[in-house]
Amino acid sequence: MSEFETKSLPAQADVLAPDGSEVRILCGLSRGGMAQFTLRPRRIARAVMHKSVEEIWYFISGQGRMWRKLGIQEETVGVSAGVSITIPTGAHFQFRSDSDEPLVAVGVTMPPWPGEEEARFVEGIWEATV
Repeated sequence: MSEFETKSLPAQADVLAPDGSEVRILCGLSRGGMAQFTLRPRRIARAVMHKSVEEIWYFISGQGRMWRKLGIQEETVGVSAGVSITIPTGAHFQFRSDSDEPLVAVGVTMPPWPGEEEARFVEGIWEATV
């Protein structure tokens, strides 16, 4: 049986993600974890892929674009407050902030993030600036 957890958004980032975004860790359980990801204004994250986790992101502020590629399926979509996206296991992805405010998303990782060895750098479509 899991214990209850209650957590407020940390004022400072807990860690930098392998892609270069700031991560504020939120609540988690045995089958998933939640975090807030922040990419500073006008920045481009590193392109990565996850070996074993899948994620769902919900953008809460900023404007930008998200590139995803899995096998022959590939797309770039605009992201802003109110947009939700999925990142399947093994998908290559890269995102960028295209406005003067940070691009911020809340993401759920399933299973919970196992550690930095989870992410592998891949070739993206933009030159990273983080």
